[in-house]
Amino acid sequence: MQSDRRNFLKTTLLSTGVLATGMSGTASAFELNTITGFLGKKLSKQQFNMCGYAAPKMDKVRIGLIGLGARGTAALKRLSCIENVEITALCDQYEDRVERSQKIIEEKGFSRAKGYSGSKEIWKSLCENPDIDLVYIVTPWAWHAQMAVCAMEYGKHAATEVPAAKTIDECWQLVETSERTRKYCMMLENCCYDFFELQVLNMAQQGFFGEIIHGEGTYIHFNCPGYFKKDGYAEMWRLKEETRNGNIYPTHGMGPVCQVMNINRGDKMEYMVSMQSADFIMAAKINQLASEDPFYKEFAGKSYRGTINTTIVRTSKGRTIMSQHDVASPRPYSRSYLISGTKGTAQKWPLPERISTGHDWLKEDKMNKLKEQYTPEIVKRVGEMAKKVGGHGGMDFIMDWRLIYCLRNGLPLDQDVYDAASWSSIAPLSEQSVANRSAPVDIPDFTRGAWKTNVPVDLTLKA
Repeated sequence: MQSDRRNFLKTTLLSTGVLATGMSGTASAFELNTITGFLGKKLSKQQFNMCGYAAPKMDKVRIGLIGLGARGTAALKRLSCIENVEITALCDQYEDRVERSQKIIEEKGFSRAKGYSGSKEIWKSLCENPDIDLVYIVTPWAWHAQMAVCAMEYGKHAATEVPAAKTIDECWQLVETSERTRKYCMMLENCCYDFFELQVLNMAQQGFFGEIIHGEGTYIHFNCPGYFKKDGYAEMWRLKEETRNGNIYPTHGMGPVCQVMNINRGDKMEYMVSMQSADFIMAAKINQLASEDPFYKEFAGKSYRGTINTTIVRTSKGRTIMSQHDVASPRPYSRSYLISGTKGTAQKWPLPERISTGHDWLKEDKMNKLKEQYTPEIVKRVGEMAKKVGGHGGMDFIMDWRLIYCLRNGLPLDQDVYDAASWSSIAPLSEQSVANRSAPVDIPDFTRGAWKTNVPVDLTLKA
């Protein structure tokens, strides 16, 4: 009955022309996409291939930024350092954050932007603003997909912090909307733009590692103490996410590995299994806090995510990817990046970057020669500036600079909507696997078969 109802709605909307126009007199584009995006996953064919698509170039990129907390403010400072960028609009539910951000751009020589504040829904008005080319989203996770969908429906490109979506339905909504509107939906996976990851990608594309066999990308970050702070994350949203039992923040590790393996561009993730430990830390800490402070009582007595999650993915070509997530154990920070091929291996975290072609790691002089030989053009162009501007050592700035560069020069993005959907899908799929005694779970092919002919990421500067 549910399937029949969806088909009826779809047929009705098509017959009335609503899907063709994307607008009606009584429903907003955003509201319509809630229906069309959900139904879209039932379509058997791709509407339009966004992989390799180059949108018309623009002389200046006008940006509307949603979310002006710590991460949003940092993004604003980086973006204001890039040539031919105009900060057109600033949005946050808290008015003081908007005013603080206005001062930042004024100090950079920009005019005051259009300000949006005062409610949790005010971001929709920003998306309607015709003076915006790119909506840059830096909000709690639950808002990412709907904000990106709304931005694309109103004719803007969307760039969202990780993860791009929390559910498989949201992943499909992003894909359907991007294909239908031909607007970019880029997930801002900054780890793809770290210096060593860029070098390894360049080396892999030139055959240094031979055939890629296995990759690893973890997120080991002892930052859960920050989730407990009253003045930390707004409305304690980050702590609330910890009730989800799975690998809920996978993209930092998955992104760089997937690019090396040409996922969605010659290979695809086929299925996965996910196993999780018990929770040895989170619930006990919350219950302790609740016994001392009434503020925490609403969070006590709940089940929290197991301390460490290990997820294994197998690709269509038989490669494997291991991803781990642990934010509660008192461990040193590590993204444990590993690429293993038939001719060589690259690894970083917790040790400094290393490369091998045999039993031992290469010596420093050889490493320096490889760095000189394989440092990609983008790092040579803006690497030193990135280190000065900052953002996780510079990789955030490289990511932003590259996004603006591609928009201004009419080049395909390094990360498209299929990457956003597939990398983000690991979180909800891991929840399914964990809930079923680590049973295998199929990973949707968001490209609908186009992965077989899509071309790999091209980091060269063509302008």
